[in-house]
Amino acid sequence: MQDPLKQSFLKDINDISSIQELVNLKAKYIGKKGIITEKIKNLGRLTPEERRSQGKILNELKGFIEETIKNKEEELKQKEISEILKKEFIDITLPGKDFYFGGSHPVNKTLLEIIDIFRELGFTVEEGPEVELDYYNFEALNIPKDHPARDMQDTFYVSEDVVLRTHTSPVQVRVMENKKPPLRFISPGKVYRCDSDVSHTPMFHQVEGLMVDEDVSFSHLKGVLVYFLRRLFGDIPVRFRPSFFPFTEPSTEIDIGCIICGGNGCRVCKGTGWLEVLGAGMVHPNVFKFAGYPEGRYTGFAFGMGVERLTMLKYGIDDIRLFFENDIRFLRQF
Repeated sequence: MQDPLKQSFLKDINDISSIQELVNLKAKYIGKKGIITEKIKNLGRLTPEERRSQGKILNELKGFIEETIKNKEEELKQKEISEILKKEFIDITLPGKDFYFGGSHPVNKTLLEIIDIFRELGFTVEEGPEVELDYYNFEALNIPKDHPARDMQDTFYVSEDVVLRTHTSPVQVRVMENKKPPLRFISPGKVYRCDSDVSHTPMFHQVEGLMVDEDVSFSHLKGVLVYFLRRLFGDIPVRFRPSFFPFTEPSTEIDIGCIICGGNGCRVCKGTGWLEVLGAGMVHPNVFKFAGYPEGRYTGFAFGMGVERLTMLKYGIDDIRLFFENDIRFLRQF
């Protein structure tokens, strides 16, 4: 005749349908306060003969319960896996769903193209902080606190001595402080100015470049920038006009033949046939002094350009704000 306790266990385990119920059943029979555990604890009250007999029966029953629970656990786990597979079944014979590839933003496309062109010419890429010290943004670039050229740039001031950089030229000073010529690098990045209309935004992208060595001349500047512009826009006319920048002397602005009207005169070029695209010049001796370079030993040229402006010209875009409105209809064109 079967042990009533064993019969009770078998009846209980047949009703189990989840792992949690099985855990509770295990605790009921062989847990710290389980039925079998309590009976084993009470064996000490029996006579030696009864203890041997009952101990053997209880140990066999405990082993049976442990083995049965283990098998039941495996069965329940397999059942759970089967249920999950049924719910997550994928019919590989069904046609696949369409999905769309993202694309590069037009400003980013132009920026990467600019970087690639200058890398072809042996320029490396340097970066610097966007929250900049007034010293690097202005003073070390030959723009002291009382200099009228500060009015040329509508600056966001964080504090009296900290600004959101108005150009990436501070990177040039930081690099010159830590590296000796020959230098040949560009510094792309975001810059900030208090300005907003169809051709200006408070945040925009610039690429500025610097080349310094013992015999760098204005002809090197012309050769590099003419090559760059013709790689970016094709075989176009390029002209250099005298200008003023505090950190270069002599300074120049560079124009290209209007790519909208072919130089015939239109609304974009204001009838002149020319479009201004970047500024440049020979590095001012005072900038070399701030960098700690020996006086008169090195010469170099620097240049800077707005990436959004070049992108607008390259793709015929007439409103800079389109770059930041996230209109999918506009962005999908690129």
